[in-house]
Amino acid sequence: MAKNWAICVGINKYQFIQHLTCAVNDAEEMHCWLKETAKFEQTYLFTDNSPPIEDMTEPLPSQPTFTTLRRWLRKRFPPNSKPPLSASDSLWFFFSGHGVREQGQDYLLLSDSDPDPEEINNSAISLAFVTEYLRQSGAGNIMLFVDACRSVAKSGLGIELQAEQGIISIASCRPREKSYEIEALNHGSFTYALLESLQIQGEQNCATVERLAKRLKDRVAEINRQHQKPKQTPYTRIEPETKNYLIFLPQYIQPTRQDIATLRENALKAEIEDDLKLAEVLWTRLVIHDPDEALKSLRRIWLKLQQPSFNSTVSLPSESVQTLSPKSPESSPSSPSSPSPKSSPSPQILTETLPGGIILELVKIPAGSFLMGSPDTHNMAYDDEKPQHQVNLQEFYLGKYPVTQEQYEAVMGNNPSRFKDNPKNPVERVSWDDAQEFCKKLSQLTGKKYRLPTEAEWEYACRAWILPTPFEKDLILPTPLFKGGGSPRDYFGDDAAKLGEYAWYDKNSGSKTHPVGQKKPNDWGLYDMSGNVWEWCEDNWHGSYADKPENIKNDGSIIWSSSDTSRRVLRGGSWNHDPWYCRSASRNYGGSRDADLGFRVVSPQDS
Repeated sequence: MAKNWAICVGINKYQFIQHLTCAVNDAEEMHCWLKETAKFEQTYLFTDNSPPIEDMTEPLPSQPTFTTLRRWLRKRFPPNSKPPLSASDSLWFFFSGHGVREQGQDYLLLSDSDPDPEEINNSAISLAFVTEYLRQSGAGNIMLFVDACRSVAKSGLGIELQAEQGIISIASCRPREKSYEIEALNHGSFTYALLESLQIQGEQNCATVERLAKRLKDRVAEINRQHQKPKQTPYTRIEPETKNYLIFLPQYIQPTRQDIATLRENALKAEIEDDLKLAEVLWTRLVIHDPDEALKSLRRIWLKLQQPSFNSTVSLPSESVQTLSPKSPESSPSSPSSPSPKSSPSPQILTETLPGGIILELVKIPAGSFLMGSPDTHNMAYDDEKPQHQVNLQEFYLGKYPVTQEQYEAVMGNNPSRFKDNPKNPVERVSWDDAQEFCKKLSQLTGKKYRLPTEAEWEYACRAWILPTPFEKDLILPTPLFKGGGSPRDYFGDDAAKLGEYAWYDKNSGSKTHPVGQKKPNDWGLYDMSGNVWEWCEDNWHGSYADKPENIKNDGSIIWSSSDTSRRVLRGGSWNHDPWYCRSASRNYGGSRDADLGFRVVSPQDS
């Protein structure tokens, strides 16, 4: 499920401006509805008497003064740091209070703001500043609700919303109008209409931005007539216009069939026009309504997004996403085989030339998040694969194949393997310490940092499956690819009968290893992630994920260590194991040199 955050600001008491009556209640009721009814994961409240905000490194006051709100925005969404939200997430900003337009800028007047035009810039917060920091949240869906423009400026001009790329902005009235409080309702007429509209279910609901904007316009006019207030006309600024059809609360308001069809059309249009970020946002909103097509489309989009130079005709969603044509390790990077018209884009490759001219290739793995392990609903999975949890990762490079015997010998000067009939067989009979020594010498040879993958990096790369947000199990409906909880059993799906197309295991290996790259790769161009040889990871063995630290979940490149160094993690299954051990989530450990133990290497993006 996409994450939803909200910031609600309401101010009654002003130091230098007339007080308001209903603004605090507007913000409190909006905050309560978003938190309790719409189930937003994170909500922040700034009012005259709201409690301190506790989720920062230190409690921060929440009274909406000029300094407090600016400081909080800078700390919550700091520039040049990893955003807390992602493209499919939503961030709502609601403001109820005084607002004004001066010198071509829209300003929200805070409790200590001076309305003098000469002082506005130094004491009020501009909407441009707010939207700048909201964008730094990383959220792809930003909604701005401004119930302001309450006639305090000498110029008489109210807020005049500007079109902001990627932001849906709804103001309570037009620039030369006023917003009115209805004391009998204890709300501003705009906020009252907004809360009312968000709770409508059925065919007349406001599931899309377009319908919400239309109802607000009609309903506010009706409320003001009933309470004998002058005309007040809410208006909307949306950029791009296709977000008019965005289903903005799909978990709470059930859209109509026409809503879903329109959103699908706009998602396809955005993808065809190469607006992949917008397409990602729109398809994500369709996951819980049409998981088959939406997930397939998202997978296609993420593959394109990881290829900066990719520019190809969009395949229709009814067509399946094809994997790369199998390519042997003998193929030169300078002369790739011709891809099929429907094949996935070629991965970005890092190439190292080892002594003797031996080539080592690594594939660029994109940053993202995924669900690691097996869900509790997977009754056959081992307990050491649970609980399933989200892990976030940055970009890194991972070996395209397990390290081969010729590569190992080029670096280490020896070949310990049992099956030496082909130099392109994966090296085996190597311990974890042997693999560490290989990485150390490879780093010295190349001047780059090399190591084994962490267990999280390995599983993430194996699945080749990015979640833009942590889709919760109850919203990933059962489909052929996603039985049992939000990620495929194997990187090619849930059909174990297809394993032979991707892996050497006990039923097809002839009791031996085979040259790398003979089976199909996964969607990120990695070969032999299942079968052939088990692969060492950096981490120490842990019997489950129950005690996994939060910092390691937030950064999957961090090694999960322990005091017991005798057991190290192995992944992927091997030539002498059955399909169950070749699953993406399957875990094992070892500490010796067996004929089915190998490894592949990682180079961090910043090395």
